[in-house]
Amino acid sequence: MSRPQKLYVKSYGCQMNVYDSRRMADTLAPLGFVETATADDADLVILNTCNIREKAADKVYSELGRIRALKENAASDGRCVVVAVAGCVAQAEGKEILRRAPAVDIVVGPQSYHRLPDLLARAARGRVVDTEFPIEDKFDHLAAPTRAATRARGLSTFVTVQEGCDKFCAFCVVPYTRGAEGSRPAAKIVAEIERLTDAGVREITLVGQNVNAYHGDGPDGLPWTLGRLLYRVAQVPGIARLRYTTSHPCDMDDSLIAAHRDLPSLMPHLHLPVQSGSDRILAAMNRRHTRADYLHVIDTLRAIRPDIAFSSDFIVGFPGESEDDFLASFNLIDEIGYASAYSFKYSPRPGTPAAELPQLPDEVTSERLSRLLYAIDRQQAVYNARCRGLALDVLFEKQGKLPGQLVGRSPYLQPVQVMAPPELIGEIHKVTITDLGTYSLFGTLARAAIRTPELAATGV
Repeated sequence: MSRPQKLYVKSYGCQMNVYDSRRMADTLAPLGFVETATADDADLVILNTCNIREKAADKVYSELGRIRALKENAASDGRCVVVAVAGCVAQAEGKEILRRAPAVDIVVGPQSYHRLPDLLARAARGRVVDTEFPIEDKFDHLAAPTRAATRARGLSTFVTVQEGCDKFCAFCVVPYTRGAEGSRPAAKIVAEIERLTDAGVREITLVGQNVNAYHGDGPDGLPWTLGRLLYRVAQVPGIARLRYTTSHPCDMDDSLIAAHRDLPSLMPHLHLPVQSGSDRILAAMNRRHTRADYLHVIDTLRAIRPDIAFSSDFIVGFPGESEDDFLASFNLIDEIGYASAYSFKYSPRPGTPAAELPQLPDEVTSERLSRLLYAIDRQQAVYNARCRGLALDVLFEKQGKLPGQLVGRSPYLQPVQVMAPPELIGEIHKVTITDLGTYSLFGTLARAAIRTPELAATGV
């Protein structure tokens, strides 16, 4: 009997790429492909790429150099390895990838993953590129995961509900690589989530490039907002937790804010990128909101959900950023009190308006990034310190590195490590936070969740 074909998929960038990678694997499974954790023994290697920053694209070409050597070694052993580049770098650079990377057989954009079986057949006759925006909806053609595959991927998963973006921020390549905003029909999203929860998934994160711009068709024939979709998804049996990402401040409408007030399963943690604390830079970025607008959204959500925590993204060194502009971002971190935040040096992306502007010296941008990262780490430490002594609900997801240890997440996405029995995996229990790591919390299990063998035998 011949061995099964092995598939290795490596994802770069956002949560949507994680979701896309899994759906590619599901679509290839009927062809006999089985996922493997390493490229070394793979028959098909897919790099699912991100093009948000220049370094992300550079990493792909560096990885392709390693894959080329792997492919050549396999060929010397009589084994054929097919290499595909997918995602936003594929969409942006197309045939340039074939020119720069001779090992690549297939280049496929993010709207054409459902065509992978056909592209594999065509690649047997020669290298192929598919970066068109097809008329058909890829979600109607991608295969659903098996129950076993879903269970193997864990208790928490992503579900794409929206793709593309119409905001055209001056720094962002997404509208050019993912296209215009499009939303999946609500009924199809609910059906997918029902399949996932039936297989044991307990936490769903709805994802999109601009997820709160969701406007998919509802069963009533009317376009639904993300808020309305969340109300419906919260009714699916088995869901313990809901999240969504990534959001734009301009699209936090009344129905979405009300969902944070009304839905216990919607976690009190929101990733809401601001990018800059300076009104002048926000205008140059074409963000379509001011600092005051952003703070108003924060205040509104805190008024209806006092325990809500926020994370954000900041871009440092955008063209024209002055020291005062930078300090406006620096100070916003303390003003809001983020649970966490992410900061990146501005990276000019070809074809975007900001790439044509005079760029700041790298030494200036690097120094500002260092200062901002220090402020972010300090604020995160302050936020985590406030959790000491609190009893937080933790969804236990897997066994930890130590014997008898479980790892889960708090409602605020913090990793929490606890000594607890493995039968609690998949359940939510109170944990009293006793100690802090750099990014993790440590705690002890509430007595009610500690089961003696006698109680466990009775199912209590």
